[in-house]
Amino acid sequence: MKRLSENILDKFSIDFLKNQVLKNAYGNNDTVIAALDPRVLLAWYLFFGIVPWFSHNAIFLLGCFLFVAATTRLAKVAGLVLFLFALGVFSQTGYLLIVTMFFGGDSSAIMPLLVLTLKVATVSLASITVFSGLDPDKLSNGLMWYGVPERLSFSVSYAYRILPMLMEEFQNVLLSYRLRSNPPKPCGFIGKIKYLAYQVKVVIQAFYPLMLNTAKRSRTTVEVLEIKGYRYAASSREVRKMRLSSLKITSGDLMFIAVSFLWVSIICLVSTVI
Repeated sequence: MKRLSENILDKFSIDFLKNQVLKNAYGNNDTVIAALDPRVLLAWYLFFGIVPWFSHNAIFLLGCFLFVAATTRLAKVAGLVLFLFALGVFSQTGYLLIVTMFFGGDSSAIMPLLVLTLKVATVSLASITVFSGLDPDKLSNGLMWYGVPERLSFSVSYAYRILPMLMEEFQNVLLSYRLRSNPPKPCGFIGKIKYLAYQVKVVIQAFYPLMLNTAKRSRTTVEVLEIKGYRYAASSREVRKMRLSSLKITSGDLMFIAVSFLWVSIICLVSTVI
């Protein structure tokens, strides 16, 4: 038991968190989901991100959840993201069942809470699947093709691109705090708990320097964009056409659409019959 607790606490390090975040954002380019056209993925996400909220059929929602879970498996999502997903779903709906039973509820509350849980889980997994399979350029081009303003699509793409910079700056700030402080020794279970609490405290203290240093770099980024003619490119139809020329619907996209449509048709039929 002691060895198991030490192994678990060893996982929660800054390097581990950094690797998991960057892996989910940039390390899934060789998956089946990443090979799909961004327009197909965004349209697929609009369906599985909106339709479940308007359905109260548990069979239909369960079918959508199973299909989205399969696509999440194909996307090879990082383990930390899946852990946060499970924790978030429980924190939003799971505790309601515990509170309901504690205050005198009966089994009649299980089905409504199950429906709510399936809705939240399906939409969350759909979001994880899509955004782990899209790199910044593909996401920006897909949004631009659907008519999203170029500056908004660029902002989303830039948020992805600045992620490694934020992680690097965050690690530098943490290292500077560690050099100026005396952290507790991670010896034994109690010592590891104190060391984990120390790391959480340092993370909170590092938030303001992180934002300040990032704001300083933003001016350099703006100047570089202006030198490269960003404002002209944002309003030029030729540049827009050039960027969107890489979008192509392949046989894999058509197969993905067909499988999704077939699965939704089956679960709609089953939910209607039963």
